[in-house]
Amino acid sequence: MTNYEKFFQDKLLELHDEGRYRVFADLSRHAGDFPQATHHEQRERSLITVWCSNDYLGMGQNPIVLEAMHEAISRCGAGAGGTRNISGTNHYHVLLEEELARLHGKESALIFTSGYVANLTTLSTIGAMLPGCVMVSDALNHNSMIAGIRHSRAEKSIFKHNDLGDLERKLREIDPDRPKVVAFESVYSMDGDIAPIKEIIDVCERYNALSFIDEVHAVGLYGDHGAGVAERDGLMDRIDIIQGTLAKGFGIVGGYIAGSAAMCDFIRSYGDGFIFSTAIPPAVAAGALASVRHVSEHNEIRVRHQERAATVKRRMTEAGLPVMPSDSHIVPLMVGDPVLCKQASDELMERFKIYVQPINYPTVPRGTERLRFTPTPWHSDEDIDHLIESLQNMWHELKLERAA
Repeated sequence: MTNYEKFFQDKLLELHDEGRYRVFADLSRHAGDFPQATHHEQRERSLITVWCSNDYLGMGQNPIVLEAMHEAISRCGAGAGGTRNISGTNHYHVLLEEELARLHGKESALIFTSGYVANLTTLSTIGAMLPGCVMVSDALNHNSMIAGIRHSRAEKSIFKHNDLGDLERKLREIDPDRPKVVAFESVYSMDGDIAPIKEIIDVCERYNALSFIDEVHAVGLYGDHGAGVAERDGLMDRIDIIQGTLAKGFGIVGGYIAGSAAMCDFIRSYGDGFIFSTAIPPAVAAGALASVRHVSEHNEIRVRHQERAATVKRRMTEAGLPVMPSDSHIVPLMVGDPVLCKQASDELMERFKIYVQPINYPTVPRGTERLRFTPTPWHSDEDIDHLIESLQNMWHELKLERAA
């Protein structure tokens, strides 16, 4: 007979032995004091500085956002009350979708409970319902996109990461009359590289393929109004479907797509992940609405964000630390060993009160384990000085490999 508990325990032991068992840091963020937080460990508490938050602009702490959420709770209560179809559509949802469509210059937008659900639902619905559809996916696409394509049961083709020649070869092999979807990201969150968006769109248009871009790690952060890299490069009007999140640059939670009115209505009407999910709470939608409006009007936040990221990269390089090349605000520091990566993270937290999460397989390939830093506009020069000094200590004590 199967011993279920032993199976679960053995699989967990494998993770421990490989040095990639994940431990969650128990944190209390401080409203109005980002990026500071309290770390709870057993019965002890310590003040730490967060260096790996995806709340890239600190909008989860912005007083305008907090006020909007408090007001929505006072007006509408806590929950939405149901799915969007059955009593769960609140006016804040409608206003937020209108604002997101306006941000991306599209006819319509549709919000989901998360960016993961937005990707999963949209790609699976399109792939399943377009007769003979082929899903063409970048090799480093996020798990949510992979899951959506797999769930669609459509034929799939994987092109080498950001490789235009391979993408074109893959499309050329497909019957011209078959529908095709090319799915890719703008900013890849682990390496920090940016896709050649214009060239990918050129190829899509040449082969009559629907273009689907994931701007999760770019919305709020790039472009004059924070609509993402496609806005920065003047390409939004050429992309068929733009997917984004409300949880990173906008600091709340939820995901969305933006595109034509017919496409959004199609997903609204056929997408299981949308139809059968309870709507996000009105206060969440209200906070996201306030955040999107604020971020779109304040480009100086993005300027400061880019400056902080560039400063951290420069300081790491000057210190001889193995910072990986990155075209974006993501700052990956190579370790290359899961056990040492976890040890470095633990030591930074315990001794230097710096929190940065180790990134191990399967998030990144084996042998490329790293610490992934995300500087924000609110990290001070003193914070950066302390970070570099602490990393120098870690690299010396753990005998980690330095930059060539």
